Amino acid sequence: MALPYIAYDPVADRPAPRRYAWSVFAILFALMVVDYVDRQVVVSMFPHLKAYWDLSDSQLGGLVSIVSITVALGAVPLSLLADRWSRVKSIFLMVLIWSLACISCAFATSYWQLLGARGVVGMGEAAYGTVGAALLATLFPLRMRSTVLGGFFAAATMGSVLGVMLGGFIAERWGWQAGFGAVGVPGLLLCFVFLLIVRDYKTVALPSRMQPGHKPKTATRTRGRGRLRKLITALSPVIAELRRPRTALLACIGAGFNLLVVSTTWAWLPSFFNRYYGLAPDQAGVKTALVVLAGGVGTLLWSVVADRLMSRLPRARLQVPAVTAILTAVFMITAFAILPPGNAQFALIIAGSLMMTGSVGTVDAVVIDVMHPSVRATAASILSLMRNLFGLAAGPLLAGALSDAYGLPFAMSVIPLVCFVAAALYMLAARSYESDLKNVDTVTPARAGGLEPQAA
Repeated sequence: MALPYIAYDPVADRPAPRRYAWSVFAILFALMVVDYVDRQVVVSMFPHLKAYWDLSDSQLGGLVSIVSITVALGAVPLSLLADRWSRVKSIFLMVLIWSLACISCAFATSYWQLLGARGVVGMGEAAYGTVGAALLATLFPLRMRSTVLGGFFAAATMGSVLGVMLGGFIAERWGWQAGFGAVGVPGLLLCFVFLLIVRDYKTVALPSRMQPGHKPKTATRTRGRGRLRKLITALSPVIAELRRPRTALLACIGAGFNLLVVSTTWAWLPSFFNRYYGLAPDQAGVKTALVVLAGGVGTLLWSVVADRLMSRLPRARLQVPAVTAILTAVFMITAFAILPPGNAQFALIIAGSLMMTGSVGTVDAVVIDVMHPSVRATAASILSLMRNLFGLAAGPLLAGALSDAYGLPFAMSVIPLVCFVAAALYMLAARSYESDLKNVDTVTPARAGGLEPQAA
């Protein structure tokens, strides 16, 4: 399949008209809300599922982690496909798949069927955030990038709040099956609205680092190993560009550790409130929703703060999440290791939640800042891979295992220690951020003839 390649020109690459840009933002925001409603709806159903199938905490944690595992597996290849094919068509197919998979959860007759259906939900959601972020990066100016992406990813918090509340409310009244069926329908409607309204941007040619006067080699049509060689040759520029900025890799790993605390807190707080505060599942869901909502406020707040500080502190997009990561560890460890259940503990959990999402939006902006537009979605998928593999997948599973062995309060008080590691990685990444940012505009656009793909 031949693709329409264009060279990237930083001067010509201007933001879209304001009204259209914000219209696209609104649709992508709504889809992100649906994404996380479908992902998080299961956590407030834990008491019902535990009683229905006599599940352990490790098995319950697996219902959350399986989504993040399949997201991690699918994020990079699907984002690479979107970068080289179509952002709009890719998003349409993703939403269609995860919505249908969520509805199918309602028909599961065993734990393993439900686990498998949840895995398909994750595969559908795998590259939505990364491709959506790449699409938004072309519509808004650089000075607004952290704020726009912070607002976009804040929708994940809103979706998590709605998912937790709706799951508990519906399951308490009509059963857990009804909860999965109800939340899967909005995505089916929105994906067609998205396809009708949003226009894609042209696929950008990969950057060229050839010496002046050097002519690109033409691909030879061979069989067997020739096809593999052709694939490797095609991917080499992508891999080389992804490896170029040191900032991106360090920031991605740090964000993964940071999200370990977020996923643990959001997944297990409904059970914590149910067991240690004596709340019914629906009431525990509402209390958890307040904590998750504080995380959403933190996502937007720290993104705006980082953008505002950029004029005086060029490394603010990495320094801000470093500070919030340290404060997250202090607040959450104190809450779960020292304070008993009660108002003081709950207030400190709220404060910790306000801090723990300080890397969402800011780090996404950093990764996109230092990458060439031809691989923005793919680079964002590396960030998604780290977040889902180290954070969203590992958190609920690790907490479930620690809870089975030592109790849930112990698990909730130990896991925040990883935030200190995340803060150290952000500060290391800040040292190379400015130089990597300058290198983006110095990359020579690829020659259209040398990179034009062959028709299949």
